[in-house]
Parts: sequence; C-alpha cells; structure tokens
Amino acid sequence: MTRDEHDELALEVVGLGEAMALFQPPPGQLLAETASVEVHIAGAELNLCAAAAQLGVRAGFCSRVGGDPLGVRVLAAARAAGVDTSLVTVDVAYPTGLFLKDVLPDGQRRVHYYRAGSAAAHLDASDAARLLAARPRLVALSGITVALGAGPRAAVDAVLRAARAASITVALDPNLRPALGDVDRQAADVRARLAYVDVLLLGTDEAGPVLGVRDPDDPEEVFAAAADAGVRETVLKAGADGCYHAGADGTAVHLPSAATTVVDPVGAGDAFAGGYLVGRLRGASPAGAAGLGSALAAGVVAAPGDTTGLPDRATATALLARAVGG
Repeated sequence: MTRDEHDELALEVVGLGEAMALFQPPPGQLLAETASVEVHIAGAELNLCAAAAQLGVRAGFCSRVGGDPLGVRVLAAARAAGVDTSLVTVDVAYPTGLFLKDVLPDGQRRVHYYRAGSAAAHLDASDAARLLAARPRLVALSGITVALGAGPRAAVDAVLRAARAASITVALDPNLRPALGDVDRQAADVRARLAYVDVLLLGTDEAGPVLGVRDPDDPEEVFAAAADAGVRETVLKAGADGCYHAGADGTAVHLPSAATTVVDPVGAGDAFAGGYLVGRLRGASPAGAAGLGSALAAGVVAAPGDTTGLPDRATATALLARAVGG
C-alpha cells in the first residue's frame, strides 16, 4: 500500500477512553420504583467521535470492553454511529462498565457509576501504542481517562509524549467528574499535562480548578492562563451562554448559543467538541469551527440521549461546508 493509499484509508480522529452502558428508567419514573429500564451507550470520547463521523470524518474509538453482552452493545452502538472499532479490544478478564441515571422531578440528574475494575479501567500503554500505530491526524483525550487509574493515565501519557513528534494534534477536554474522586486532584492532573495539549476545550466551571484563574468567567484571563501553561489553542464553553473562541488577533470572541430548545443537556459538550475539532481539521477558522460545534450541540440538547440529536449526514455536510467557507 502506498502512503497516499494509507492516508486515504487512515483514521483522522481517534478518541481514547471508556464507553459504558447506561441504564435509566422511562421518562417520569425513578430507578427505585420502575419495573423496567432503557439501555443506552454513553461515553464522552465516543460521543465526540460519533459527531465527527456524522460530519464525514473517518473517526475511530480506542478502548477496551468486556467479553459480555454490554461490550457487544458498546461495539454495536459505535459502529451504528459510523465509528471505527478496530482499536477496541475485548478483555474477557474484566466487565464492561455501566452506570445508572435518574432524572428527578425537579429536572436534576443523579448518576450512579459501576465502573471500578472495568475493562477500560485496565487501559495501559499498550493501548496507546495501538492508537499511535494508526497514525490519526488528531487524538481526543479527556480528564476522565486520566482519573480512571494508573493504567489509563499511563495510556494518556504515552500518547501525549509521542503525539507532537508524530505530528498528531492533541485535543483535551478536562471533563472533571466529582463521581471520580477529588475534583482538585483531577484538575491538578489535567494541569500537569497541558504543555502537551494543542487544543483545550474546557467549561467555565473548570477554568478555575484547572488553570487557577481568579475569574473563570473572564475569557481573556482564561486564554492567557492556558497559553502560559503551554496550550496552543483554547475554547471556553459557557453552557447556555454559548462559548468563547480565539479571534483573528488572538483575543477571545463570544459566540451565543445556537440552542432554542433544551430537552437533555447531556452530550452537548461532546458534540460541540466534535464539531469544533472537525471544523479546524477541515480548515475552518476558530469562529467557523465554533459555529459548527454550536450547531451540533444545539441539536443534541433538543433531543433525549447523548447523540440522537446529531444532524443527518446531508445536513451535517452542509453545516461543515458553511463553517469552512465562512
């Protein structure tokens, strides 16, 4: 196979992390009372890759699943979303992780994780080697993976050490999760790795813990702190207030949210990240890429589930063309 043939078939975006089965009761019911549950597949990196795949990018997921029915469901869901699973290994020694979610009467969500000792919690440097051998243009990482344990942390670090020399862009979303332990410890772990990060996508609620800024709502302070830490490009996600991206002169520019209807906010940040990163890969400016990410996020929050609100392929293609041409 020639280099051109390899590049034509190669994965462009690869997410490294854990995907789990999600069990939740039907709308209006609670776990403590329901007689049945719905089963979905969720995972920040897989959600991001699903968004990228919908935009026509060759996206792959690198992970481990157990040799169990939930692992089968993870693989099937990824493939159905157009995500390549050749970098996922089946580890029969450990189970696929799962979590339970309740939507309380006041709209708040309560999540219960059962992921300790999962197959993905046993990721290690060998998984990173498999990912790097695929030679993607961009790898998407998350603070979640760093927080899963020593093995996953080693996998992330192996990718970080090798990526720049291999001309692989590294994107990182802190994704701080209180359910994974002390948030300050998670933030410190992310902060220690920022010098290896090309694109940082973080929320205003994460800017303080990760970057130590006094005013996390001040995008200029956030951007400056990220640059001082070694990050090459930063996007600040502000939830319902939209986001801030880099302007032509490097200053932060506000983009209002494109969302008009909010049914379920889960997965919006992953869709935004997938749209933004694909936009940048395809040559869009930060403004165009942020607009694309915002459009994808708006669709996701308007529908239940992490990815069901993503646009169809034709609409996604048109959105990408507009972002690149704008």
